[in-house]
Amino acid sequence: MRPLAVIGNVNVDLIVGPVSPWPKAGTETVVDHDELRVGGQAGNSALAWEALGVDFTIAANVGDDQFGHWLRKAFGSRAETWPVRPEGTTLSVGMTHPDGERTFFTTRGHLPRFSLADVLTVLDGSALSGGYALLCGSFLTDDLTRDYAAFFDWADSHDIAVALDTGWPIDGWTQANCAATRAWLSRCALALFNEVETVTLAGMESPVEAARAIRSSMRQGATFVVKRGPRGAIAIGPDGSLVEAAAPDVRVVDTIGAGDVFNAAFLAALAQEQKLSACLSAATHIASRAISTLPRNYGGPMQFEGSTHERA
Repeated sequence: MRPLAVIGNVNVDLIVGPVSPWPKAGTETVVDHDELRVGGQAGNSALAWEALGVDFTIAANVGDDQFGHWLRKAFGSRAETWPVRPEGTTLSVGMTHPDGERTFFTTRGHLPRFSLADVLTVLDGSALSGGYALLCGSFLTDDLTRDYAAFFDWADSHDIAVALDTGWPIDGWTQANCAATRAWLSRCALALFNEVETVTLAGMESPVEAARAIRSSMRQGATFVVKRGPRGAIAIGPDGSLVEAAAPDVRVVDTIGAGDVFNAAFLAALAQEQKLSACLSAATHIASRAISTLPRNYGGPMQFEGSTHERA
């Protein structure tokens, strides 16, 4: 199995709900469910890998408070070298709604101070050579994002294929954010975007045509994956072919982190040298299982028979 790493945002999620209708100012609402858990794109993907029995490295930082200590403890030895910032740890309060969707309120906290130096403190380029690095939370990790060019140079020098999932920009898909994302994607081997992000970034209505257009500006042999929620996923593969996977019909309980679980399962299958179709299928099924179970269940360790030696 090829080595795996995730780099990006780890923070605390406080999930409460369901909330309906939206409360009026000055009122109090009692909800049926609350959960304090590890969050952030990188955190969610790492937890999925752990549940799937996949070995991985995670590069992150935390704030200097009780939440920061709690996050480090949650990742055990993998977090021993995480830098600690003098800021408070980033906190997201997620309010769930009866249809499974959610609304987030997030503090800036420690995430903007996550830097390239922090990443290189944790990751061993030689150990990750030939593997995959999931880069996420781009619009939250200000210091690192400014040094993305240097990060891509470092990854290239160690033959590490970078998979990018930027997340939604805080100020939306402005012209500047679109231009920056296209520049980052030009250095990536894989893109893992949801459907709304894909069509918005490309300025096209069709997710297939949008994926093809964006992939055309990526490096040769790149793969562009579009996560479509209940409609499954599609991908434009290394040879330019379209691959599709349907999602199982499930009763949604909690969609928080669904895309991050998809990313983790997809890359775990890819690291086991599975075909693109098998990677998409595994990712859609594992993400569907995760969002339809409480407590969240990922289905146990991933196992595939044989390998295809296909690399994106």
